[in-house]
Amino acid sequence: MPIFFTADTHFGHARIIDHCRRPFTNVDEMDEVLIARWNGRVGDDDTIYHLGDFTLKSRGFARRMFRRLRGRVKVLGLPWHHDKGWVPGKVGFSDFCSASGHPVEILPPLLTLRFPGVPCGVLTLSHYPMAQWEASYYGAWQLHGHSHGAHRGTGSLLDVGVDVHDHAPVALAELAERIPKPGPSAVGRRAHL
Repeated sequence: MPIFFTADTHFGHARIIDHCRRPFTNVDEMDEVLIARWNGRVGDDDTIYHLGDFTLKSRGFARRMFRRLRGRVKVLGLPWHHDKGWVPGKVGFSDFCSASGHPVEILPPLLTLRFPGVPCGVLTLSHYPMAQWEASYYGAWQLHGHSHGAHRGTGSLLDVGVDVHDHAPVALAELAERIPKPGPSAVGRRAHL
């Protein structure tokens, strides 16, 4: 089943429209477009990783948003950042539920996963862009949010935030086309201990 990634939805956050120059006239329009684009890509049994800044609002607001979003939703738990008003303090399945009927899973704030088809099979997920990550010297990828397209790091890292990808999630299958290729000196170089 398809796997997707996204970040920085900022549901219910009116000031993000001006801050990121989002093409919406108000927060209600923004939320509706983000929900429609999410649900237009993500199926009921697809997995979607949200890398933080889901909403600044309350638990009740977050619950209403999740109930409108399809898929098996997994969120990096960042209780000290924009999600501090709603994110549970522990990792695991929460009492939030997606529109597809799946419980929303809260993940650690930094996560390294292994996926077939990804260089070295390694993919590191975090809210913030990193200078180095697991197997980065060997071409492994890092996905992040937070910078709203402004971070210009080096290596195979990609901002998967909505401001960079037409306000929609990015599929795992699309990453190879979108992720920057490391320079020849970076790939295959051994990390120093």
